[in-house]
Amino acid sequence: MPELASSVTSVAYHGALLSMRRFPSSNGKNEKTIAVRLADCDGSRSQASILVNRMYSWRGYGDDHALSAGDHRVTFTASDQDDLVGTLTLTVDTHAGLSTDHTFKDELDYFRKLPGAKLCELTKFAVDPATKSPAVLAALFHVIFIYGIQQFDCTDLFIEVHPRHVRYYEAMLGFERVGPAKIDNSVTWWPPETPVQLMRLKVSDIRDNINLHAGNTARDGRSLYPYFFSQDEEEGIAARVARLGPVSRSKGVDHAFSDGRKGKFWREAA
Repeated sequence: MPELASSVTSVAYHGALLSMRRFPSSNGKNEKTIAVRLADCDGSRSQASILVNRMYSWRGYGDDHALSAGDHRVTFTASDQDDLVGTLTLTVDTHAGLSTDHTFKDELDYFRKLPGAKLCELTKFAVDPATKSPAVLAALFHVIFIYGIQQFDCTDLFIEVHPRHVRYYEAMLGFERVGPAKIDNSVTWWPPETPVQLMRLKVSDIRDNINLHAGNTARDGRSLYPYFFSQDEEEGIAARVARLGPVSRSKGVDHAFSDGRKGKFWREAA
């Protein structure tokens, strides 16, 4: 991974830089450099919204999706030089709940009652279809994993998906289905009478899979874990996240560990 010029580079339009990764292009002759950043300014969130609306409208999911800022919600972007190629938003549970509560509140409440649980969800996932390398998605998900533990102490990660995408998330990251798919017609941009499936991934399982598979790209299958960062790269990203400072604890966000620990290195939370 290239050496970063400063501890955390903040560009007015692009957002704070958390990682850079070089990997071969699809033709195998050139290298691409993918940067993962926080969309922590209006310009970067606007850029991410454009990608979300372009990808969602293409699938019939509407074209009026906005990405809002908040102490409990963080958007990440992956870019190839100045071209944004991916985005994903992480939201931590608060007194206001999660967007998945609209359909799966009973299921989420069950997990909220587990000792030490801190629920988070992934939303607004969009990737340019021209981006075919699993290294791009792996970089995006791995940075979110590090940030989610270090800033929010996430223990359980949830996502709502179309039933036809279930196998993809099972194979890609090890998500598991939570109950049956349900229909929620209150979401205006979702096609009518189309079910959604709630899926869960334990953060501790992410850690185990990274330890087992990171760097083993010769492994067959669709899993992203072989393309995750090395331990040295992880530690560099964790240090950059730490230098961003703690997320504000307003709006009902509590970042202390269940056993009272605060400010520990992110690996200890896994």
